[in-house]
Amino acid sequence: EDLVAAGFLSPDERDVLREGRRFLWRGRWGLHRLAAREDDRLLFEYQKQLATLFGYQDNDQLAVEQFMQDYYRTALSVFATNELLLQHFDEAILRTRERARTEPLNDRFQIRNRTIEVISDDVFVEHPPAILELFVLLGTNEDLVDTVRATTARLVSRHVYLIDDAFRRNPEVTELFLTLLRSSTRLFSQLRRMERYGILDAYLPEFTPVIGQMQFDLFHIYTVDAHTLQVVRNMRRFRYRNQEQRFPIAAHIYPRLPKIELLYIAGLYHDIAKGQGGDHSRLGVKIVRDFCERHQLGTWDTNLVAWLVENHLVMSTTAQRKDLSDPDTIHDFAVFVQDQVRLDFLYALTVADINATNPTLWNGWRASLMHQLYTATKRLLRAGTEQYVDRAEFIAENHRAALARLVERGSDRDSVQKAWRYISDDYFLRESTSDIVWHTEALLQHNLDTGPLILIGEFRTLLKEEGATQIFIHSAGATDHFIATARAFEQLSLNVVDARIVTSDRAASFNTFHVLEASGQQVGDRPGRKAEISQVLRDHLAGDGSGTRRRQPLALRSFNFKTAVSLRDDENSGQTAVEIITPDRPGLLATIAAVFLEHGLILLGARITTLGERVEDLFYVIREDGTPFARSAFGETLERAVIAALDSAADQTDNLKEAS
Repeated sequence: EDLVAAGFLSPDERDVLREGRRFLWRGRWGLHRLAAREDDRLLFEYQKQLATLFGYQDNDQLAVEQFMQDYYRTALSVFATNELLLQHFDEAILRTRERARTEPLNDRFQIRNRTIEVISDDVFVEHPPAILELFVLLGTNEDLVDTVRATTARLVSRHVYLIDDAFRRNPEVTELFLTLLRSSTRLFSQLRRMERYGILDAYLPEFTPVIGQMQFDLFHIYTVDAHTLQVVRNMRRFRYRNQEQRFPIAAHIYPRLPKIELLYIAGLYHDIAKGQGGDHSRLGVKIVRDFCERHQLGTWDTNLVAWLVENHLVMSTTAQRKDLSDPDTIHDFAVFVQDQVRLDFLYALTVADINATNPTLWNGWRASLMHQLYTATKRLLRAGTEQYVDRAEFIAENHRAALARLVERGSDRDSVQKAWRYISDDYFLRESTSDIVWHTEALLQHNLDTGPLILIGEFRTLLKEEGATQIFIHSAGATDHFIATARAFEQLSLNVVDARIVTSDRAASFNTFHVLEASGQQVGDRPGRKAEISQVLRDHLAGDGSGTRRRQPLALRSFNFKTAVSLRDDENSGQTAVEIITPDRPGLLATIAAVFLEHGLILLGARITTLGERVEDLFYVIREDGTPFARSAFGETLERAVIAALDSAADQTDNLKEAS
């Protein structure tokens, strides 16, 4: 009340702070009640309980997500009000003796000591488009202006009511917004400022539902609005030279993108339909088309933006879930994107999106997959999609190239052919020529009677920061070696991201794993660590492993959901793809492998994807008789067995947690 009387706070701002304090104190009281002590941390385990305590109920949106959305909106309003108050203090108290230096910008705005202000208090009433013009001026006068004067910021918020349908369809206003998107500097800062002032969701009402909207998981660590603005910020970063090493492709293609504002529009709208029920990618298409129509974008522009919104997940899904060594995968994706412009836009959007979802998500392995998919697709688009080499030709060419290089390096042709005699074509499809040479030279020198052959090296693209550690294991004998290997990796705290399982007619395996340390980094050139990996693998393959299991991280214990399994037959390869979505936990890979072994399945490959608290793993398997089984009684039996094994293991973990 004293600040209102002194003119530092408006009555409306006072009410915002009062309501914010009421909400936050209520939440704090609830935390203390649940914890039975003073504990002000809004941990995952408390969020669901608080939502129930305060009467929230699940509907289209989870109760906990409704509660947390109210929390984030409260935090945003309190933050914005306090920021404005502190700026007012700075201007009215700390800088009161500064000599005022004013410089006109136009008929409506002027600069006062590097802050922008209106020339008169009735500017917005007399010319409503000036509300957006303010942010355009901030974005185009970086050398002259740092921020908005507190009195002007208050005027902007006070005149939000002027933003109605007529305002939104005013050609001058829509052109101002597009001009802002085309501005060379400060775009992210102005969009964020517009959100704090209440302008962004007033001008784009479709943005209102996602403000403060959170997803109760460990994968999406930002609210949807914060994530969306971070996507735009990441796109802007592609311009900077210091980002070329981390994002080489994005930095290269950014200057070539025609109409860069189309990329930003796609970024603003890619998640706009989250929380509306259904597929947010499809639902977002109509919303973004309405935006494009209102801003009078052309047909080509509109179609491109709508395509990007609808398909913004396709490139990451293809890179992480499909076999990029298969020429059919590249051909299908190239046909899907159609041309280089679409590929460039989609790549930039995808990389910006991944990096704005969770800082730990963009690691060397995901970067290498995106790099591989982009470059292979670009090469095929340049040659023409009708020129692609099919699977059989690719295998034959890889075989010829590897043999020629081995002979050139001094290997005996007949010895090489003999070593390859029992290796299936899948090996020559999935391994690169250089890796085949590396493996074969070691195979020729190794005697399996002395134990398995284990090679450890780095799988890399042109950048050493991209890729994963490759572990090649050639062993003979038992069919349960994959289980033993999975348990060894568990003991070593190595995360498997890709597995290629090749078994010969003589019960010998030629398996390649790509792994990352728990930090998400490659093993690197550390002889001690490599020796440890090799020894632990040998112990487990010999049946002497310790069986040590990692403890479940504390954050994962707040999340539990039932396992989902789906099967799909691949007509080309004759394999059955088994997709498993389940909570992440220690020992998961070995548990799944044990179920496959029990049901007589031969594992050919795996793609392991961890998304926060959940894993979305894809396994390629065949039955011993080679018959597909996705829509069979056997398939239904396998589904039930996998679900029972994984959910039973999860229940045991919960029981241990409760006991502790």
